[in-house]
Amino acid sequence: MRYIPAMASLHTVVVVVFHDVAPFEMSVPCEVFGVDRSDMGLPNYRLVLAAVDPPPIRTSVGFLVDGVHSLRVLSRADTIVVPGWRHSFDPVPDVLLRALQRAHDRGARLASVCTGSFVLAAAGLLDGKRATTHWMHAARLQAMYPKVDVDPAVLYVDEGSILTSAGTAAGIDLCLHMVRRDHGAEVANLFARRMVVPPHRDGGQAQFVETPLPALPHHDGLGPTLEWAVRHLGQDLTVERLARRARLSPRTFARRFKAETGTTPLQWLLSQRVLAAQRLLESSDLPVDRVADAVGFGPATLRLHFGRVVGTSPTAYRSTFRQRDPQPKAG
Repeated sequence: MRYIPAMASLHTVVVVVFHDVAPFEMSVPCEVFGVDRSDMGLPNYRLVLAAVDPPPIRTSVGFLVDGVHSLRVLSRADTIVVPGWRHSFDPVPDVLLRALQRAHDRGARLASVCTGSFVLAAAGLLDGKRATTHWMHAARLQAMYPKVDVDPAVLYVDEGSILTSAGTAAGIDLCLHMVRRDHGAEVANLFARRMVVPPHRDGGQAQFVETPLPALPHHDGLGPTLEWAVRHLGQDLTVERLARRARLSPRTFARRFKAETGTTPLQWLLSQRVLAAQRLLESSDLPVDRVADAVGFGPATLRLHFGRVVGTSPTAYRSTFRQRDPQPKAG
C-alpha cells in the first residue's frame, strides 16, 4: 500500500479503520479534521485513514471505504483517533496495539470514540487513568481492564495525551475539544458553527438525561433562563435567582435543570464562565483580573477553575491563543 509522508506544516490526524467499523463514528473525526475551512480563515488539519484490515474496508452497514493507507502512517501521526471497535470483546490485532504503543511513546495524542476505548485499554495505555466509553459498555470495560478508572457518566475524558469519549455524538464533543486545545475556543466555535452543532458541551456533562427531547415545544422550559444567564455571567447568579427567573421554586428548578441538561446549575455555570473567560482572553486586551470580574469570578477563583477545566493558567492560555483571531470572510 502506498505511503504518503506526513507534511510538517500541518497537524496530521490519522483515523484507524477496520472491517465492520461504524460509519458515524468513523466519519466524526473525518468531518472535524478533514474538511477544508480555509475559506473562513480557519486552520486545517491533514487527515489520513489507516487500515487494520486489507482494503477496501467494509463498514458495519455494508458500504466500502477505499483510499486508505497502512498502519505505517501512525508513525507520523500527531493525533490518532480510534472509532468504536467492531465488537468490544473482540481481540485487537497485535500489530495495531504495538503501533499505538509506539505512537504514545513518541508523544502522539491518542483519542477514542465510543468503544475505541477498548483498543486503547488493550494496549495498556489507559492503565491508571480515568476513561469513559458508551454507557452500555462501561461495565464490560471495567471488568476486562480493572486497572482503568472507568467513568460511565461523562461525555469525554481528557488525560492529556490520551482522550476517550462516550458513544456516537460525544465523539463530536471530543474532537471539537481537541480543536479547542490546539487553536483556542473561538476557532473551535467557528468549526462548530460550520458544522451546525453546539459549540461546547463540557466533558463532565452526563451522557444521557431524563428528558433529552420534549414531546412538544413549551414555554416553561429553562432555555430562556439559561440564555439570560449566559448574557449576565458577571452577576451573582445563585440558584435562587435563576429559579425566580424561571418562575420555579429553587428545589423544582434544580430538579428540572438536572433532568433537562444532565448536570447541576453550579457545574453548568462554572463551565459557561470558563468558556466566556477563554473568549475574552483570546479576543480582548482586558487584564486577567478584569476578565475574572466580567465572567463572575474573582481572580483566584478564575485561576482555580480555569486550570481545572482548561489545564493551564489564564495568562498562559492568552499567550498561546491571543494572536489567533480568525473571522469568517465576507461572502
